[in-house]
Order: sequence, then structure tokens, then C-alpha cells
Amino acid sequence: MAEEKNSKQRHHRSMFLESMYPVVALMLVLVACVELCDAATVVDVYRLIQYDISGAPFGSRFSSLNHHAASLSFQHGADLSRSVLILPLRELDIAFVQDYISQKQSLGGLLILLPQTFRPGNIGGGETQGLRILLAQLEKLLLHGNIPFPVYFAFENEETDTMLADVKKNDALGQQATATTGGYKLVISVSEPRKIASPTITNIQGWLPGSRADGDSNQLSTIAVVASYDTFGAAPALSVGSDSNGSGVVALLEVARLFSTLYSNPKTRGRYNLLFALTSGGPYNYEGTQKWLKSLDQRMRESIDYAICLNSVGSWDNELLVHVSKPPENAYIKQIFEGFSNVAEDLGFQVSLKHKKINISNSRVAWEHEQFSRLRVTAATVSELLTPPELLESAGSLSDTRQHVNEDSIIKGVKLVAESLARHIYGHQGKDIQIFADNSSLAVNRFYVKSWLDGLSQTPRVAPFLSKNEPLIMALKKELEDYTAEMSIQQESLDGIFTFYDSTKASLNIYQVASVTFDLLLLLVLGSYLIMLFSFLVITTRGLDDLISIFRRPPSRKMKIA
Repeated sequence: MAEEKNSKQRHHRSMFLESMYPVVALMLVLVACVELCDAATVVDVYRLIQYDISGAPFGSRFSSLNHHAASLSFQHGADLSRSVLILPLRELDIAFVQDYISQKQSLGGLLILLPQTFRPGNIGGGETQGLRILLAQLEKLLLHGNIPFPVYFAFENEETDTMLADVKKNDALGQQATATTGGYKLVISVSEPRKIASPTITNIQGWLPGSRADGDSNQLSTIAVVASYDTFGAAPALSVGSDSNGSGVVALLEVARLFSTLYSNPKTRGRYNLLFALTSGGPYNYEGTQKWLKSLDQRMRESIDYAICLNSVGSWDNELLVHVSKPPENAYIKQIFEGFSNVAEDLGFQVSLKHKKINISNSRVAWEHEQFSRLRVTAATVSELLTPPELLESAGSLSDTRQHVNEDSIIKGVKLVAESLARHIYGHQGKDIQIFADNSSLAVNRFYVKSWLDGLSQTPRVAPFLSKNEPLIMALKKELEDYTAEMSIQQESLDGIFTFYDSTKASLNIYQVASVTFDLLLLLVLGSYLIMLFSFLVITTRGLDDLISIFRRPPSRKMKIA
């Protein structure tokens, strides 16, 4: 009985060990897979914009990536049709990129590495002017090309630096990454870009009524202060436009805050209505400004004495420019410019007048004030820019970040506009007074300027990608609502000649993959180990004869019949 009992125990133990064979093998495979997957790194990347103008395609036309990494160290003439070329901005050869785009050469993808100082919201450090110019050239090239491969931007970090160093080393040795040689593989798994249906532009308007003896402010003249708040750049998810035109938006909000204090007291309320407008569609021929103006009641539009448009006032030192469409000898233009000149002289800097006549036959609008001029409303644009930006350019470029904007410049711009408006409204032209003097109750609030500038410098504002209830739009609406008596929002569809596509941001998976030789060797070692483990377990549980019987060739059918 004892012998039978021991036999049953050995049988149960044998069956248990047999059931554990698959489990052990699975655990070994999982361990091997975990070791391989640990090599993956995830990096945030930002896709080059994709858009059409009247059906003509521009920007990157694809979004998915699944290719090996390559660098500029590869051998001349190498096939890069299944490779992602990694180009650090610091080492960029603009002529090389131009050749690939203009000659339609085949490329699996392009990954451009930017220094961390170009990251939105970064206020530390600084890059050389040469790098900023190079980035502007690259952005212009990419924006106006039809690029038949995915293009992404990323910021340098320890992982990308390590990967690039290894890729350069292998490429320099002529060991371009392939399925047989190993290397790094870059994978972005996203759906194909889709057209954005009915993109909207949102205009925000605030109204401060002036004071009149009979109480009817509708009969008063109006002064408008306007700034376009949206941006456009090579990467919509990075287009924050700290200077163009975040600085103009901040200046407008501070001017509105200052005059709300004056107009809140009936004794200091001026004999002019003040109209503040934050317009959208600036990069698209100032379409939002045009639609906002046409939506105004005709009597309201005719009551506008003049309009001041604020554009890029955040990085200048001693001179601002006043751009106008009407001739300098025009009485209204002379009045506006003299007011600015007197205030600038008192504040220790200068302003210059730049006249550019409008070509009515050309639909292109160079400055925002030209939309006013086309409707016969006197207007001027205050800007640090000597020449107007081209269509879809310099309106939130990758290099237009917080570190290149100085709140002192914005504060000087605010003082210039606010003081000149106040002298005109209260009849103090030419007098050496400062209504908004420092350390007074009406002083410009530096903390307010800095806070809004910091916030806008971290907020991409490309209009087609902003929803109707975008937090930024709601924040601007609330701010104007706090400083004006009446506030309204206008939402319009963007002109049909523009078509935009989604998919602006993604996650890049970087895998360090081994060569096929390594895979085969690993498989051989793993297989040998499993066979040895299996043999050991069989011998210890069943004996050597059972192990031999497993590998013994079964008898033929004829022998079985015999």
C-alpha cells in the first residue's frame, strides 16, 4: 500500500511539472520581451502645418512614421526613402533641405530638433541671432512647399542627443540602419489628417461710452483701438507669437484697463466713445477685421474719428513706426502723428511716419489699418516693423517666443498710445503732462502686462484650430468685459480659399532595435535553454528512458501490422 501511495504521489508530481512546462516557457519569452521593450522612449513632436490655398497644397501631406533613423553623416547618394532624417537646427544645411523639397527627392520623414530655448514659455537663456534667422528661413521654406513626406519638430533632450550621437556614428561608418543591421526606429502611429470643417474666426469687442451733456453717447465721436490676436506658423501647436501679436494684445488690454478707470468716474469720463476690438484672421489678410467692420452699424462706423491698430510692439528700443495709408499731409494723419510725436518726445524716444498707398485692385492687405482705409475710416498701425509681413508669414513663427519680448517695450508702447489718446480726448495736445505717470493711481501695471504676456506666450493661437469656446477666447472676452460697459462676440467662417487639416501634435516612439543576426542568436540561445530545461525536468521526473522515447522515431505502419 505504501509503495502504491508513493507511486501515485510521483505520478501527480510528474503531471504538475508537465503542466508547468508551458508556463515556464511563456515566462521566459515575456522576460525577453520586457528587456527589449525597455529600450523605447516617447518624445512629444509637433507636425508641420498642412493647408491648401484655392486647392493648391502646402505643408506636410502625411503624418504617420515607421522608419529607421538617419543623420547627415550618411554616405552621399544613400537611399533615404525608408529613413527618417534627423536634423538639429544647430547643424542645419538650408540648401540641403531646399534641394530635397524642390527636387521632390524621396524621404521617409524629417525630424527637426530645436534648442530648448525655443520652447514656448521658456524665458531663460537665449539663442544667437544667427539661429533665429536660420529658423525663419527654414520655416518659410517649409510653409510654402508641397512636401510629400511627414515633417515633425521636437526639442532637444538627453534621449534625442543620445540617439543622434549613435546614429551619426553608425552612418559615418557606412552602417545605415536597416532591418538587418539594427539601429533606431522612429514610429508615429496617427490617423491620416482630415480637413477641418468650417473653421471659424472670433472677434471680441468692448465698448466704453463717453460723456455728453444730454446723455446721448451715440452722438459722440469714437476712437477705436484694435489688435489681431491669432497667429500662424510652421507648427500650429507651437505658434504662440509672443511679439506678433501677443505684445499688441497685451498693450490693448492695458490701455482698456487704464481708460476703464478714467471712464468709471463721471467727472473724468471723456467726450469720446472708446471701442476696443480683438480681431481674428490677422494672418489671412486681416479677414476678421474686415468682417467685424462690415458688421458694425453704419452710423457707428461713420462715428469713428480714427483707429489705432497695434502690431508687434514688444521688441524695440528707441523708435516706433506709425504706418498709414492716407498721405502724410492729410489733416487727420497730421493730428494723429503730432500727438504721438509729442508724447514720444516727453517719454524719451521717437516715432516715425511710414506712408504706403493702398492698391484697390489688389486684394492683399499689408497692414490691419488698411481694412479701415478701404472703408474710408482714418486709421494707423503702430508697430516696430519697418515693412509689413508677407501673407502667412511672421505671424507667430517658431522663433517668436517669450524670451525675445521685453515687457519694457510693451509698457512704453502702452504709454505712447494711452497718453496720446488722453491728450486728444481731454484737449491737452502739445502740453507736457503725463496722465498715466509712474507711481500714480493711473500708472501702467507692470505685473498685469507681464502676466498676460507670459500667458499668451504659452498659448498657441492659430485660428482654424481654436474652438468657439476656446479657453483663450473666453479669457479675452472676460477681460474686456471687466473693463468695458458693453461686450460682444462675433463669430464668422474663415474664407473658403483656405483649407486646413488636423493632426498637429503626436507622440514619437523611439526604439533601439537589434539586427537580425542578434535576433537569430537570441532565438538560438533561448531555444537551447528551453530544450535543456525540458530534458532536465523529464529526466528528474520520468527517467532517461522516457526522454529517449520522446525523441525516438515512431515505428512505421508496416512494423505495427507485423
